[in-house]
Amino acid sequence: MNRITRISHLRGCGVFRNFKWPSELPEFGRYNLIYGWNGTGKTTLSRLLRDLELRRSPTMGDAVLRDAVLRIDGSDVKGEGFPESNLQVRVFNSDFINENVFPVGGGMPPILVLGAENVEKQKEVERLKKKNAKAQSNLESARSAEQADLGNLDQFCIDRAKVIKDTLRSSGPNSYNNYDKTNFRNDAEKMISAGDSATHRLTDAEREGLLAQHKATPKPKVAEIAYVLPDFIAITDGLSKLLKATVVSAAIEALTGNPKLADWTRQGLALHQSQNAERCLFCEQPLLEDRLAALEAHFSAQYEQFIQRLDKEINELKAASKAAKELQLPNKAELYDDLGPKFQSEEDGLMAALESTRGFLDAAVQALEDKKSRVFEHVKLGLEVPLVDAGAVEKLNAVIRKHNQVCDDFETRVEKAQRLLAADTVAADLEEFMRRGDAADGATADVQTKTQEVQRLNDEIDRLEREIVEYRQPAEELNKDLHKYLGHDELYLEIKETGYAITRGGEQARSLSEGETKAIALLYFLKSLKDTRFTLADGVVVLDDPVSSLDANALFLAFGFIRQRTENAGQLFVLTHNFSFFRQIRNWFHHLKGQRRNDINQRPARFFMLDSTLDENTRSSAIRHLDPLLEQYDSEYQYLFARVHRASTELPSQGLEQNYVLPNMARRMLEAFLAFRQPQVSGELWKKLKTVPFDEVKKIRILRFLHTHSHSIAVGEPEHDLTALAEGPAVLKDLLEMIESLDEKHFSAMVQLVAPTADTDEAEDGAVTA
Repeated sequence: MNRITRISHLRGCGVFRNFKWPSELPEFGRYNLIYGWNGTGKTTLSRLLRDLELRRSPTMGDAVLRDAVLRIDGSDVKGEGFPESNLQVRVFNSDFINENVFPVGGGMPPILVLGAENVEKQKEVERLKKKNAKAQSNLESARSAEQADLGNLDQFCIDRAKVIKDTLRSSGPNSYNNYDKTNFRNDAEKMISAGDSATHRLTDAEREGLLAQHKATPKPKVAEIAYVLPDFIAITDGLSKLLKATVVSAAIEALTGNPKLADWTRQGLALHQSQNAERCLFCEQPLLEDRLAALEAHFSAQYEQFIQRLDKEINELKAASKAAKELQLPNKAELYDDLGPKFQSEEDGLMAALESTRGFLDAAVQALEDKKSRVFEHVKLGLEVPLVDAGAVEKLNAVIRKHNQVCDDFETRVEKAQRLLAADTVAADLEEFMRRGDAADGATADVQTKTQEVQRLNDEIDRLEREIVEYRQPAEELNKDLHKYLGHDELYLEIKETGYAITRGGEQARSLSEGETKAIALLYFLKSLKDTRFTLADGVVVLDDPVSSLDANALFLAFGFIRQRTENAGQLFVLTHNFSFFRQIRNWFHHLKGQRRNDINQRPARFFMLDSTLDENTRSSAIRHLDPLLEQYDSEYQYLFARVHRASTELPSQGLEQNYVLPNMARRMLEAFLAFRQPQVSGELWKKLKTVPFDEVKKIRILRFLHTHSHSIAVGEPEHDLTALAEGPAVLKDLLEMIESLDEKHFSAMVQLVAPTADTDEAEDGAVTA
């Protein structure tokens, strides 16, 4: 049979902040006892299981609780899958009472037990069932047709998605590497909604260009051209001035008319002067002083300076011409293919500009060379400014910058190309997608129509079957149980048309006590386990604090009813904070057949507890092994004393979360001790402490600790200093010291019980834990 074997995960569910089933924790058995104080999550768990019972997804606020996972029969079932679960569950908790036993504006719904049949209604039921069988057959045929049309649409989406995926796949990150039918369907539906499929169609040229961009590989950036065309106007003005300039000197006519001879003579004069030669280095004849003086007058300082100026200008012009000639331009292949034509055009323009520049500069050099032989006369410039595109360099650099921008935005450029190509394919297939979609929608609408017919027939059958069901028998049995439970027949369940009404002495019962309310609710729930709509042997029964607010006598009676009515359940969960009730269930489970097996996985019963801790000022609960102390002792007082004594002797390194439960435990232990020690003093705790002969400062400290940190629903309220919990062990030592001062024998016996010495352990041979 199906069973709940664990709560795999609970996150954001009440105090279960992020619970995962511990690997060392045994799974749920057939019988499960979960002990937990108020606020540790019992109600949260029972409500989660009630959601499973009612086939609804659990919620937290207005949102579906998705991180709620139960392990059922070896498979994890998420909260959103609860509506499809077929596990039979019955949950007794406050919600069950409010919704079923004491609903607002109505009585209890009936518990259905099959009785005598109305012949005519039964015949009508049989007729409707035959009609329903035919409707079911029609529905199955419609579903088959729907599956076929949905399959055709699905296969079309798969095929077209594969085309897009194969076309646009690439190495590295690429969303189209995983493009599937869902992506294609979503893209197609968006295009249909926008009504703009025509705008996504591409021409053949556009498609080829985008495919080239998609297939492109990244290229490195290209350096821009660092060259500036000469200022032709400035050069022309400078040349004109130089050519018009003349040198004033005692010119020798023979040298003036013969530039080559003049240059040869100037170099020879400089050579003789540098060597202080007295004879001609060429003919070895004596140098005449008059001739040297005439030559020096011809080649004056002004003459030399002007020649040097001409040489400097010539060298600068030659360097500019060389730079224009040797300028290196990028190779067109270094740029992305789609930029090649533009680059070629601008490169041709720049090369033409460079050619004109070199011609102009070379002509300027030649003009200056001629001027060197005509330094004593005005020369007219015969050179015009060339017609050159001044923006040729910038135009070519603009193409290079565009290439570099593409390098920076390469992924974006490729992704855009891919999107456009995919949209083109989707647009081309949109008409066929819509045709197949319309066929699938029509088939789905037919299924819905036939489903509604089946549902109508089912509802009619259910209505008739409810009318032929007798529910007087369970009412009579419930009245007998109430009489046995309460010891009187003052309260009585009266049968009404839609359920039961509770009466007291023949009148509608009002102002029921909490014990009476709990008794009626519990007995009604236990009786409902015999409902024809629930099979106890295959079902899961959950009891959340079924005996709260009951006195001792009612508690034992309730336990008797619970054991009798639930022992044959397929699976049983009992959640409680009442130690007396816990002890009864524990003892029952301990005596189950097979419970003493060594392998815990083969035992029918399992024992757990809910442990609430404080983490970053937030309470968080978890399901854990039952504390061994709860299994060792027969009273809660012993368990509380053991926990308090243990906490008082632990090292002060305990975290805040470890001290969180100590105030409540200490308070309950002290109240139990004083109730026995000082039965004559009634009232609040402070009144009882007032009469205790003990250090007043320590009493105030104990009382403040217990009042401040126990019985708190909220954690972290402004008036509570949470760091004060860190003093827990010290305060607990004071508390134990006070108990010892009041009853030393009792204290020693309790210490011996909860913390026996090694010698005692050996002597008793484990008697305490047996």
